[in-house]
Amino acid sequence: MIKKKKIHILALILASALAFTHMQADASTINKAKNTKQKAEEDLNAANKKIEELERQQSALQSEIDEKDAELFNLLVNIGILEDELNDKNAQLEQVTADLAQAEETEKSQYASMKKRIQFMYERGDTAMIEALLGSVDMSDFLNRVEYVSDIYEYDRNLLTQYQTTVQQVAELKSTVETEKAELEAMQEEYALQQSSLENVLAQKRSQMGNYDNQLATAQAAANEFKSTIAAQNQIIKEEERKQKEAEAAAKAAAKANSSKGNTGNTGGGSDTGSGGSSGSGSSDSGSGGTDTSGGGSNPGYSTNVSGSSVVSYACQFVGNPYVWGGTSLTNGADCSGFVMSVFAHFGISLPHSSAALQSCGKAVSYANAQPGDLICYSGHVAIYMGGGRIVHAQSTAVGITTSSATYRTIVAVRRVL
Repeated sequence: MIKKKKIHILALILASALAFTHMQADASTINKAKNTKQKAEEDLNAANKKIEELERQQSALQSEIDEKDAELFNLLVNIGILEDELNDKNAQLEQVTADLAQAEETEKSQYASMKKRIQFMYERGDTAMIEALLGSVDMSDFLNRVEYVSDIYEYDRNLLTQYQTTVQQVAELKSTVETEKAELEAMQEEYALQQSSLENVLAQKRSQMGNYDNQLATAQAAANEFKSTIAAQNQIIKEEERKQKEAEAAAKAAAKANSSKGNTGNTGGGSDTGSGGSSGSGSSDSGSGGTDTSGGGSNPGYSTNVSGSSVVSYACQFVGNPYVWGGTSLTNGADCSGFVMSVFAHFGISLPHSSAALQSCGKAVSYANAQPGDLICYSGHVAIYMGGGRIVHAQSTAVGITTSSATYRTIVAVRRVL
């Protein structure tokens, strides 16, 4: 009986040893899976941070691209307006050239006619004049003939002066149109350079955007791999924990069965109760995977206490002063936006030194509601509205700071900054 009891004890010890060995193997596999999972989670967090940074940079770059696209769109609109204005100037120049030729021809014709009359009157000498005067029938007729001769001289002289004035005015108009056309052509060249520059910048930024797309795709692929690794290790941990629990349960069942058999075979004598192996409880770690972080009829009110009439009165003090490209001096020279900026600065109102930027300043106003002190914006040019359809502005190097009709060019915007 004692021998049988010893066999039961040995069987119990063997079963416990086998269960312990199996649990050790399971624990080693679980620890390895947990370490691999932890490393994958750390890598996933790093990949997610990189993705977030790339997306932030990409978003900032997209904002820059959108801004440049808007600049290019506005520039193309201005180029279209400028082309229409150039076509109008060319037509105007053709007409004024024809008018000048006609005026010069008329002047020559009148001068020739006058010379013929003078020649006729003086070829016959003073005797013809005397005979004509002495042929009068009375004093009244004599005076009428004297007045007639004088009227002929006066008529010829006035007519010729009139034609000469017309020729001069048309010539001056032609010179003005030629100057304005040259300015528009210079502006067209500047716009072409700006367009080329913007298109190059956009091409570079879109290339950078493509690089960000590639980097994001690579980082996202790496993050997906880390997620897959975490999921696989979680599955391994779960499976090994299941096996460990099954082994523990089997060991406990075997120990209980052997203990029951040992107690049944004990008949008197000393008591020898074999105790089964300790029922160790395996630690449970379910393991959590990483988380993936990712103008119409506008007429607005005034917001300043500055009077538009005061602005116009101040601006008109500088009419006649020179136009200087890039200048801001009201006395020594300013360009169109420099003139506007300096005039309003006198009243404590800060404006940009850019005709394009001024098109977005203040509030939109319809031309029908324009008031003195409003800004009248053209393609590449800006002026101050005086009222009554007139503007004061730094027009060009040819005429400097002057006043003009507000509709002398196509108006693209009216802005109220007062």
